Amino acid sequence: MRTTLRTSRAAVTLAAIGALTLAGCGADSDAGEPKGKQTTEAPTTVQLPKLDGESIQVAAVWSGPEQENFTKVLNEFEKRTGANVTFVPAQDPIVNFLGTKIAGGSPPDVAMLPQVGAIQQAVQRKWAKPVGPEAREQLAKNYSKGWQDLGAVDGTQYGVYYKAANKSLIWYNNTVFENAGASAPKTWKDFMATAETISASGVTPVSIAGADGWTLTDWFENVYLSQAGPEKYDQLAKHEIKWTDPSVKDALTTLGQLFGKPSLIAGGTDGALQTEFPASVTQTFSGGDQPKAAMVFEGDFVTVNIAQTDAKIGTEAKVFPFPAVGEKAPVVTGGDAAVALKDSKGAQALLTFLASPDAAAISAAAGGFISPNKSLDAAAYPNDVQRDIAKALIAAGDDFRFDMSDQMPQSFGGTPGKGEWKALQDFLKNPKDVAGIQQRLEADAAKAYKS
Repeated sequence: MRTTLRTSRAAVTLAAIGALTLAGCGADSDAGEPKGKQTTEAPTTVQLPKLDGESIQVAAVWSGPEQENFTKVLNEFEKRTGANVTFVPAQDPIVNFLGTKIAGGSPPDVAMLPQVGAIQQAVQRKWAKPVGPEAREQLAKNYSKGWQDLGAVDGTQYGVYYKAANKSLIWYNNTVFENAGASAPKTWKDFMATAETISASGVTPVSIAGADGWTLTDWFENVYLSQAGPEKYDQLAKHEIKWTDPSVKDALTTLGQLFGKPSLIAGGTDGALQTEFPASVTQTFSGGDQPKAAMVFEGDFVTVNIAQTDAKIGTEAKVFPFPAVGEKAPVVTGGDAAVALKDSKGAQALLTFLASPDAAAISAAAGGFISPNKSLDAAAYPNDVQRDIAKALIAAGDDFRFDMSDQMPQSFGGTPGKGEWKALQDFLKNPKDVAGIQQRLEADAAKAYKS
């Protein structure tokens, strides 16, 4: 299946947002402490129908703290409507999971889809139901046109983007940095120099979740966006240029500067390939002044995993924007959209709730969550770090782009053990084979875009 892209909407490229993202977050402050309006009462800005006795199933790939926090939102929806909502844990790729459920005659009412391409597939397979008037009203009131367009196919609204992510952040163990006399780098060259400085201090500098191929696509996208620029990024996302393009070679070569030095990676290459995302975070902020790593790359959702350690965000755990490889530092965004798979009153009511600031406020307060909902009061976020990240996202308005792999056909950009995920895992294993990886990526992409 060929995925149609809205290239004017896809990964944030603003230099301004890079500066806005974490203004003051690297400074010693009480950023980890709750500030502003903290309340246990959820705001009420949207009216929902009574759904007494109606059962609703919601499928998502979330687990652990993400699932627990989203369950709080579903509990509030139950309280307001009288419906009985069940969370259905899904597996990646979620489109395959949903296909099995639909073939068996038991689709969930709503699915949280983590890729633009997945929404396109759900529409083309006639699974997705259009968003109803109440939810569209909430979207028009609370979302920029860019976020609305990401959930639309051929002018019809199908998705409600509930959760967003700034996927261009590097989180660091401040104790390790202070002990090594290191400071937050602004360029890729400085980043590599900082890694060497930390390594010399006796701590391995970088934690990489190589067991999860999606994290490696994020590494590539940030380097590529900054180095090749937004126009090339858009072209590669649509497969208008091939993966054998010199710009891809340049980005892989740059990334290979890190991947090619196992001594800078926690556990070396083999260890990284066995490290899943949650562990990549917790091992960076556990172990006192001798953690397994000093830095870990990923989005604002890292805060959920940091919360499982003793590190306090803003003091022990700090963050800086992904370093600039080219002229501008990149900021890549991702997100999860709610899509109705049943044309029911309950499914549409849930989409309406998820499009409101009421639902967003619950998740924001729980942490590890950033909302694209511009009507959400920033005071709902639990600390200044997340508050600043959220404000920067909203300030971007429509001037953003989305995660590249999430725009691609899922068989290439979103399937464990296949396509881009597997190719970049193999590149982590052997970063000298740039040309070979490019050929594999192009062969897999060409096949996926024709299917």
